[in-house]
Amino acid sequence: MYRFLLSRQWVILTLVALGLIPAMIELGFWQFHRHEHRVRQNAQIARSLEASPVPVGRLTSPGHEVPRADTWHPVTATGRYDTRHEVVVRQRTAADEQSIGYYVVTPLIMKDGRAVLVNRGWIPTNGPLTTFPKVPHAPSGEVTVTGRLMPDETTAESGIKDKPGLPPRQVMLIDSRRQSLSEPVLGGYVELTRTAPKATRQPEQVPEPDHDSIGPHMAYAVQWWLFAAGVPVGWVVLVRRERRDRLAAEQPQEAVPVPA
Repeated sequence: MYRFLLSRQWVILTLVALGLIPAMIELGFWQFHRHEHRVRQNAQIARSLEASPVPVGRLTSPGHEVPRADTWHPVTATGRYDTRHEVVVRQRTAADEQSIGYYVVTPLIMKDGRAVLVNRGWIPTNGPLTTFPKVPHAPSGEVTVTGRLMPDETTAESGIKDKPGLPPRQVMLIDSRRQSLSEPVLGGYVELTRTAPKATRQPEQVPEPDHDSIGPHMAYAVQWWLFAAGVPVGWVVLVRRERRDRLAAEQPQEAVPVPA
């Protein structure tokens, strides 16, 4: 009755179904793990943003790699901006996630003789890409900045290709290890949120990271598991339909009377 299952067509179909089931289950767990990672990251971001600011020197030092546990932690630094070594970071989006422009990164020389990079914010493209854009002047004199501590950017983490041969003072990544200063530079950089005394006409500040949305990963995981459960159900339906069609084909056909 089910001898047709041994045919080449049905053997291939069954093997494909057996292969799809574990693959879909694994894809479901992959999406589930991405969901868990997003939940943990959101919780860590929320804890960091709610923490009290600390001097930046407590969390980083020259050559230090900022760990995930310290990322987004509020920090403070007091010193004077070194605008001679100011750079702009190309191909960055504004808060609307549509407008393309630059980040303005200015070293801050602190009282202890060390420097820290400060991402002062975003500006729109305002001239040829081959020239240094017009940048709002950094505050003169001594300032105290507050911001979020961020790790140095890399191509592997950001997905941004580090293009060679860029015009002077233009970069693709914010990387303290590539900043040429006479002062030692702290690892990572500060994403500016506040300046004292308050500055006027400054770049648009980078918004804080989203830590409320968990994304669609859990829904995708459930979908993959439902697909995995549906494969054997679909296989049984096809088998029963094939059996029914074969039985119908084996039934003798009634003779149709021919009119005289």
